Amino acid sequence: MLGKHGITCTDYYTNAPSLGLYLPSLARNIHKIKKMDTFFTDAASGDLPSYALLEPDFDRQSEEDPQDISVGESFSSKVVDAVMHSPAWPSTVLILTYDEHGGYYDHVPPPAAVLPDAVPPRLLPGDEPFTFARYGFRVPTVIISPYARKDYVSHVVHDHTSTLSLVEHKWNLPALTNRDGAADNLLDSLDLTGAPAFLTPPALPAPRNPNPSNPIAAPICTAPGPIPNPAG
Repeated sequence: MLGKHGITCTDYYTNAPSLGLYLPSLARNIHKIKKMDTFFTDAASGDLPSYALLEPDFDRQSEEDPQDISVGESFSSKVVDAVMHSPAWPSTVLILTYDEHGGYYDHVPPPAAVLPDAVPPRLLPGDEPFTFARYGFRVPTVIISPYARKDYVSHVVHDHTSTLSLVEHKWNLPALTNRDGAADNLLDSLDLTGAPAFLTPPALPAPRNPNPSNPIAAPICTAPGPIPNPAG
């Protein structure tokens, strides 16, 4: 949709571009994927596209069990620092989010959701019946921007397609499905009416690094610990 309307976009990947999950789309947009190192160069020069997808090393930096989360946090810190000190910072919104809850307990039941379309799940014999009419467990999400609301925690129900909704509202694009068409667009977390609270980037603590001579942040944990209640 972005390409159709002449909006520049890039998938910056570390070891595997998500666009590769959709081979026909990858073939059409092969010129829109770049290695993650290029992102830091583009950020420093102010040559970022209108929309960018930033992907870590999913084997080491995704913070998924049993990975050492300090390595993933170091990646996120480097990305945030690059964005905040880019010439593009005054007009940037960075959404830092997770794709799943990691298996940890959540005391809040997922609410009902709008069905994305009329296509039912492709169930195999023995599968539990279900529909796509419910959200999943909550995941952490942070809005990083000069226009981010100061001291603000959102209490609006969002979902992953809220990112799509924000993109669609920004460029007046149609919704892709009923789900993103109904999703909140994250604008409650931005204040676009006054002077941006974070036009001057705040000073953030450096990521923890047990070995200062190692610029990629050596892992703090050398082996996964015991899994609580492994029998479920």
